[in-house]
Amino acid sequence: MTFLRRVMERVWPPRWLYRTYETQLLENLDRARLPEHVAVLADGNRRWARLNAPGQPLVVGYRAGAAKLEQFVEWCDDVGLKVVTLWVLSTDNLDRSTDDELQPLLGVISDLVADLAATGRWRVQAVGALDLLPPECAANLRESAAATADVKGMHVNVAVSYGGRHELRDAVRSLLADRAAAGTTLDEVSRTLEIDEISDHLYTKGQPDPDLIIRTSGEQRLSGFLLWQSAHSEFYFCEALWPDFRKVDFMRALRSYTQRERRYGR
Repeated sequence: MTFLRRVMERVWPPRWLYRTYETQLLENLDRARLPEHVAVLADGNRRWARLNAPGQPLVVGYRAGAAKLEQFVEWCDDVGLKVVTLWVLSTDNLDRSTDDELQPLLGVISDLVADLAATGRWRVQAVGALDLLPPECAANLRESAAATADVKGMHVNVAVSYGGRHELRDAVRSLLADRAAAGTTLDEVSRTLEIDEISDHLYTKGQPDPDLIIRTSGEQRLSGFLLWQSAHSEFYFCEALWPDFRKVDFMRALRSYTQRERRYGR
């Protein structure tokens, strides 16, 4: 993409035209069919940094992505959603990232969770294998989340050090530990285990499964995100890199969802 083309995409269409279109989309949404829980794979922050801030550290992209996540939470609250889940760091990212890349990213994530909690508007929860994170980072995330324990607003999950397989492993471990504490034998567990019992031990226990999952940056896969919970979710894939994701893109995703006939596997 040439420099001139990038400049043109930022100035055209003008902002007032976008705002008009956003308003029209919002007014025409079928509010009765809106999702209860939206989850997002906020993908493309590093690619955005390489395109928009060449030569600068990748943390520039992470900060831009975090700022967009804060906006996204506002948009979700504005339309009356009950739950939103933001995937910001996978267990695979932990394994693949170098210390020079991971430490700044963890700092951005800690600040994001703290900022969301500081609003006092939402119940914030860090979900994931937090024990895999540096102790100080995990403690900061838990502290920020705990400060919102009594907040009655929209529930915001921030998936940090999250992997779908890790979640299922931890759910089974938790379930077996509870059954063992109750004196149940492994043979009894194998004969009596029900699906809902596993759900009750997930990171998102007690919450509705996501109705709509959005992924940005043109990737069309889940990459292990909410493996259990996404069994009957609707998916929406967007070409925009996450920091470039606009409110109009979100409105289009909601419009697409409201126009679908959900079959729940039937």
